[in-house]
Amino acid sequence: MKQSLANIELLEGLSAVDLEALAKRCRWRSYHGDEMVLAHLDAGTDVLFLTAGRLRVSLYSSSGKEVSFEDIDAGKHFGEMAAIDGRGRSASVFALEPCTIAFLSSRNFMDLLGQHFVIAQRVMTVLCRLVRRLDERVFEFSTLTVSNRIHAELLRLAGGNTEKQTATVSPAPRHADIASRVSTHREAVTREMNVLARSGIIRKERAALHILDLPRLAQMVHDVLGLQPDEIP
Repeated sequence: MKQSLANIELLEGLSAVDLEALAKRCRWRSYHGDEMVLAHLDAGTDVLFLTAGRLRVSLYSSSGKEVSFEDIDAGKHFGEMAAIDGRGRSASVFALEPCTIAFLSSRNFMDLLGQHFVIAQRVMTVLCRLVRRLDERVFEFSTLTVSNRIHAELLRLAGGNTEKQTATVSPAPRHADIASRVSTHREAVTREMNVLARSGIIRKERAALHILDLPRLAQMVHDVLGLQPDEIP
């Protein structure tokens, strides 16, 4: 297991000596695909650095329904909210593929923020982005139909840049994954994706989803929200 934090975005700019010292303070662990990394309301307060692999952040209802929030790629960090406020984990996290994760104690994490203000600024930016994204989701659930929520999710997957005409999402998202993010069922996503395909807005292949008309997709969302295409959240 390679124990290096060199690819972690949050730590960009730290010297090789500082990165090596920080890596030695971490507890390292590998995970198999589909293995649980964190459980909702878990009492742990470590900050986690994903150095290899891919993760998914979700919550599950008492009936077992999954609500997916985001996927985390290698180079990202997570778990900072519990490190800051000492409360239980806000969601569950599980591995989508084999992963390598470094666990840094909350005490060492707070020391890191105190020693490097630029890293503290990055953490604040990440938390502000999270609040804004949650605001957008609440607004969408209150104002958009299921079809419009699917359109909005496709825009997010494409990066939300409507200055481009097209975008490719790879790997192609599963219909069940989109459904869990927009609070609907897989069949509704399949129906709407077929409508979009017949309209020439998307084309799905085995390995990728091609969005062929980003401005048109954006307009479909913003016509409902009363916004202009260049006001994508």
